[in-house]
Amino acid sequence: MSYKTILVHLELNGDNEGVLNIAGQLAERFGSRVVGIAAAQPFMPLYEEGAMVMDVALRDRAELEKELDECHLLFRKALASRVKEIAWRSAITVQSLADYIADEARCADLIVTGKDIGAALFDTSRRVNVGDLAFRAGRPVLIVPQGITHLALQQVFLGWKDTREARRAAVDALPLFHAAGHVTVLEVTADKAQAEAASQVRDVARWLEQHKIAATPLAVAATGNQAGHLHAELLNHKCDLLVAGAFGHNRMGEWAFGGVTQDILLDPDFCVLLSH
Repeated sequence: MSYKTILVHLELNGDNEGVLNIAGQLAERFGSRVVGIAAAQPFMPLYEEGAMVMDVALRDRAELEKELDECHLLFRKALASRVKEIAWRSAITVQSLADYIADEARCADLIVTGKDIGAALFDTSRRVNVGDLAFRAGRPVLIVPQGITHLALQQVFLGWKDTREARRAAVDALPLFHAAGHVTVLEVTADKAQAEAASQVRDVARWLEQHKIAATPLAVAATGNQAGHLHAELLNHKCDLLVAGAFGHNRMGEWAFGGVTQDILLDPDFCVLLSH
């Protein structure tokens, strides 16, 4: 199993060094084709009357086209000499960016994108909502925080909850697990459920071993905020990559990730692979 095609998402006027370097690293390892993608929503006036409003809209479109061209040039400069086959696609679209990228992900086995932190949480015209993308794409999404330019695979964790999404994530991450050689299957649970959780993570570890991947099962009992304990465990073990299942709740855009809260996804210390 491998990632034959990787779709890497570039942010307009953003920090794309990490996603490009990691997409190149993975393409070199797996012999992958890489497709670059960038998109933005245009300024859309509430009414069409008025020369000034239309002038603003035209200037906005021209600026977006310029920034998309800059992303294209950056993509080719970063990867043309590293990857055997590259391609590019971009759009100024009225779709949400998550919808556009998810539609284009039909061509790929893996999506690589940055984290929607800071102002990106509020700039939906230029920044993709990663939770929505993971929910809609039907492909695993590798989220790269700012400042990380290499995907180290020394400490790889499968964040386990016994859900469909976590099982899907484990399968989608098999190429990365093989590359790492060792995975810790980690579940943080309540005291009264620790024995059951320990049995489940042992099952998952045995399944990974049947795929020739060394695995360590680890069920940690916690009181109170289980996500906080999970975060602490990951930081304590110097996590390089967390693999987790993603599932969403429509109410107020609330998201959970295989028991992992969005707080962990906003942490800049490690990459996260999500599947739904």
